[in-house]
Amino acid sequence: MAKNGSQEKFKSKIGGQALVEGIMMLGPNKGAMACRLPDGTIDLETWDENNGKNAPWYKKVPLVRGCFSFVSSLIKGYKYTMKSAEKQMVDEEDDKKSDGAESSAEAPKKEEKSGGITDVIMTLGGIFGVVLAVVLFVALPKFLVGLIPDIEQHHIVQSVLEGIVKILIFIAYMVIIGLMKDIKRQYMYHGAEHKTIACHEAELPLTVENIRKQSRFHKRCGTSFIFIVLLVGIFVMCFVPKGLLWWQRTLISFGALPFVVGISYEFIRFAGTHDNIITRILSAPGLAMQRITTREPDDDMIEIAVAAMTPCIPEDKSEDKW
Repeated sequence: MAKNGSQEKFKSKIGGQALVEGIMMLGPNKGAMACRLPDGTIDLETWDENNGKNAPWYKKVPLVRGCFSFVSSLIKGYKYTMKSAEKQMVDEEDDKKSDGAESSAEAPKKEEKSGGITDVIMTLGGIFGVVLAVVLFVALPKFLVGLIPDIEQHHIVQSVLEGIVKILIFIAYMVIIGLMKDIKRQYMYHGAEHKTIACHEAELPLTVENIRKQSRFHKRCGTSFIFIVLLVGIFVMCFVPKGLLWWQRTLISFGALPFVVGISYEFIRFAGTHDNIITRILSAPGLAMQRITTREPDDDMIEIAVAAMTPCIPEDKSEDKW
């Protein structure tokens, strides 16, 4: 429910992600990235998506679609986060070009070289991010709990403790990075994204005034999804045989990740279309986490969210239903 008492009238397929001074939205047929440039103007990029009625089979099959959606979201999220960061350096590039120090023949060569370096940096950054995530949220909890004497003989207790440590590390990580100025602004853009989607689902005109009244918390948020992944991971690891070392449990946990992600995605879909005591209880931790990962946006951020969402709204409303 929104702050002004209005309720969603339908559940939209459109989802988004906060970027660097911008927002990405993904709809059934279109994707869009809107960014606030250093000169105050809005830069908008759009592209085709295939998440509607004619989507390929792997986007429709239960469990499989969750894994594909997760991997696709990671790739697109990283790609457009990097692109949005590059757009914030446009003034520096313009200043260099205005110096007139390079000839027209040298400029393309420098741009090509710069693009190659950027691709390498993006690839290395992506690899580092994956390794860091595996170490922090998979290996480290199992290593720490494995230090408890004879814990491997009590595998259910071990799995629960590992899950609790994962959740604590996750919360601490989100709080710590939230202290950074740039991340604070991303959290505000995250709030703008949620509010705009809520306004769309309430079937209200996408105006700053209407959007500002909406809630910044959303059940189908990526933060809630990650929390469900952590909870499902605890349950799955309870079925792992006892007596294994921490690194063996790490390998099993990593191997089970596609299954865990698939189950978690199906729950998010179910929670998005059902409102009962079970879904409310299981959704509560993720919604609580959004108090950390979302903040109230300013009007300029809401304008960015509207710019990103507008191209993603399909003409056929039936394609937009979750």
